[in-house]
Amino acid sequence: MTEDQNAEIEIGKHRAVIDSLDEQIVALLNKRATESLAIRMLKPQAQMGLYDPKREEEIFTRLEALNDGPMYNDDVREIYATILKVMKEIRA
Repeated sequence: MTEDQNAEIEIGKHRAVIDSLDEQIVALLNKRATESLAIRMLKPQAQMGLYDPKREEEIFTRLEALNDGPMYNDDVREIYATILKVMKEIRA
């Protein structure tokens, strides 16, 4: 087997892992959305506004503490800023 063929096989294996991870990420994002919606429904009863910048900063700080790379903290923050934006826009 040639080096090119070995590389293609290895790429295929890595892509299969990525596909599996993507499936898990989508499932987890939907679970997160369900929890976000539940919180949104409870906030009026708790006399809380829908947007809580302090909580968002707590999330970013916690995620940065969990991040052990290879992604940079700024990358994690950017991804989660988008996730949080989408979560705020989701309708039940």
